[in-house]
Amino acid sequence: MNVPEMFGSMVFNDHIMREMLPKKVYQSLQNTMIEGKALDEDAADIVAAAMKEWAVGKGATHFTHWFQPMTGVTAEKHDSFLTVDKNGSVIMDFSGKELIKGEPDASSFPSGGLRATFEARGYTAWDPTSYAFIKDDTLCIPTAFCSYTGQILDKKTPLLRSMDAISHEAVRALRLFGKNVKRVNATIGAEQEYFLIDKEDFSKRLDLKLTGRTLIGAPASKGQEMEDHYFGSIRPRVKAFMTDLDEELWKLGITAKTEHNEVAPCQHEMAPIFDNANKATDANQLTMEMMKKVAERHGFACLLHEKPFEGINGSGKHNNWALSTDDGENLLDPGRTPKDNAQFLLFLTAVIKAVDEYQDLLRISVASAGNDHRLGANEAPPAIVSIFVGEELDHVISSIVDGKPFDGGGSYRLDIGTDVLPKLARDNSDRNRTSPFAFTGNKFEFRMPGSSFNIACTNVMLNTAVADALASFCDELEGAKDFEAALNELVGRELKAHRRILFNGNGYSHEWEEEAARRGLSNYRRTPDALVHYCDEKNIELFRRHRIYTREEMESRLEISLDEYQKALHIEASTMLEMLRRQILPAAMRFSAFLASSIQTKESIGMSTGAENALGEKVSALSDELLARIEELERLSSGFPSDAEEAAFYAADSVIPAMEAARRACDSLEAITDKSFWPIPTYSDILFYV
Repeated sequence: MNVPEMFGSMVFNDHIMREMLPKKVYQSLQNTMIEGKALDEDAADIVAAAMKEWAVGKGATHFTHWFQPMTGVTAEKHDSFLTVDKNGSVIMDFSGKELIKGEPDASSFPSGGLRATFEARGYTAWDPTSYAFIKDDTLCIPTAFCSYTGQILDKKTPLLRSMDAISHEAVRALRLFGKNVKRVNATIGAEQEYFLIDKEDFSKRLDLKLTGRTLIGAPASKGQEMEDHYFGSIRPRVKAFMTDLDEELWKLGITAKTEHNEVAPCQHEMAPIFDNANKATDANQLTMEMMKKVAERHGFACLLHEKPFEGINGSGKHNNWALSTDDGENLLDPGRTPKDNAQFLLFLTAVIKAVDEYQDLLRISVASAGNDHRLGANEAPPAIVSIFVGEELDHVISSIVDGKPFDGGGSYRLDIGTDVLPKLARDNSDRNRTSPFAFTGNKFEFRMPGSSFNIACTNVMLNTAVADALASFCDELEGAKDFEAALNELVGRELKAHRRILFNGNGYSHEWEEEAARRGLSNYRRTPDALVHYCDEKNIELFRRHRIYTREEMESRLEISLDEYQKALHIEASTMLEMLRRQILPAAMRFSAFLASSIQTKESIGMSTGAENALGEKVSALSDELLARIEELERLSSGFPSDAEEAAFYAADSVIPAMEAARRACDSLEAITDKSFWPIPTYSDILFYV
């Protein structure tokens, strides 16, 4: 396998563009991709012709505008390159107009009231900052998606706007230090966790097929308590999947770098190399799609739900975020002595201020029915947003806030007690698995996003909030007569004002929950509790200031999110009812009949039936309880209000508790039912396949 030759072979990347485009057109496209300048429309036909020639040479017959509507997944409508010329001959053609603009039906995607059903027209617009690629013999052109009236209906457009906002303000800040850079990019490395289970087990479980998670299931005798799966030897079948996945991703220019077993049985992780936020988001959406496709080829089902199995780890998507200049400087690198790095301290302070002031938005960006099951347990951070900075930075911040000399710092080497092993350079901060937002040396790791999430929303929130903090800093510092004194005063004041968001301890402890409440930090445990704060006036003003969203666009997103939450739970409740009514209760009745028959047979010959009677009574009692729980869940699941917000809270307050009660009865029944009578694969079957 020649990886350098394979890598990006299905991408219309910089190398291909430099080779196929006229120099002037290539330079115009580069100015767009690197500096965010508008593309010269006259170049579009030339780019389209080259793109078509390259794609057809790779076997492509169709093209599509590949976009990211508010469904959370990608969308595409395929058109062939085929056209008929004036002589009636068939030719392969692709125009600049087709490259730049598409017209999908906007009424069939979530719009949160921005579009009525009869108002169908929408537009996709080519995003030249993200490379086109070939997938399934189709040229895929990354695009933004908007309505006929220009309102945004996708996740890419606000991300691009937020990237412009943070670049503009970061460039302003760097000028204060005498640096003249053209652009600063938010860069992302999105670690992706997932489960692989046997496809046959998946096909036998209606809950996995329809909801992505097991709605019922007693725990297996062995879970993850032995801690033997994490970083363990990868099974050959899984390794074959990973090898195949790497190849597919590398062809698409996705820098799949790290792969390993995760903590839970059947759980794994893939991590790429950093890229700018837009490309990284596109790449992660493609990664999730490819995981499912490649898994199918290997007899697996890939589960991307945040909590497929109760009682073991769920899956997240760690959003590693940094800021990098166009010449490669990482603005979050503290250097060897962070206390003396004024530029780093300014950007660090901006992040701390942003996370504190907009902690609600970060929580909202990871809010979903699935992620509610994951947050706060089994290595997922709690719902309380806080920042971990590590021991050294904490000491630096304390010295600044308290006005005392800093007496620590410098580099450290760990002597681990034997001459044959090297002395290890120690990082300037430890890692904290329970922290939602942790500084990890030269970046921040936001650990709250769920595994199925489109990371665009999280990075829109983060980019915009940090851009806002930087803007306020620049407004203050640009007019200062004594820059150094003004900078010192600003950093000290802001760190003191926002120090409450810093926490280096155990985020799972009850003591932290109480302390966070005393500090005034928000703790939105459930999705509806968080979502209702999305359109708080301070948040609307934030996005208005930086031209990310209009009020109407924010209100539409709130409506979509609330509606998505209640629909997900309605589907889960309906699926659970179908399984309990048509599979579990009949199985329990068959087992009861078997026990009754056994009792009758043994009594007829004078044998003791104590065990059968005791077990039969338990099965009968649990079956009666389960039936009562089913009837209660049926009643509640038919009573959803029509208003999206009311329906979301109704689901959280009434439907979820009823589902949990039905599950408890079902799982207790499973634990005493003969396995040959149980109609679906159990946790032991699914999690410990050979």
